[in-house]
Amino acid sequence: MSREITVTIEQEKYTTTITDNIHTLIADEPAEVGGQDKGFAPTQLLLSSLGSCKVITVRMYADQKKWELDKVIVRLSSEVKRSVQQQTTYIKCHISFEGNLDDDQKKRLAIIADRCPVHKILSNPIVIDSNML
Repeated sequence: MSREITVTIEQEKYTTTITDNIHTLIADEPAEVGGQDKGFAPTQLLLSSLGSCKVITVRMYADQKKWELDKVIVRLSSEVKRSVQQQTTYIKCHISFEGNLDDDQKKRLAIIADRCPVHKILSNPIVIDSNML
């Protein structure tokens, strides 16, 4: 079971502290939009979650298969397109593998990367229930 995440913002404009009571992370906005650029922007954190999940899932699979995977690199970017009816976010994931792997193994790892838990979350409807405490 995952630990609850707490995000707080105080006096430093957009700088936020993210914690699960064990780990702490700083998020911020770039200086050009009024932040202090002390950490990743929220959209970068979202992409980081997806990329981290993909490489960890691939590593676990390769380890189970005892494949010689030395390194996995995922480069991510996003673009938002708006129309009158909806907003669509396009996330591009470019994945590469290093190691003693044949083409079939690389193709299989690419499929496995798309089966990571965060990819599944983002690919399905999400309901966010916000309320005041």
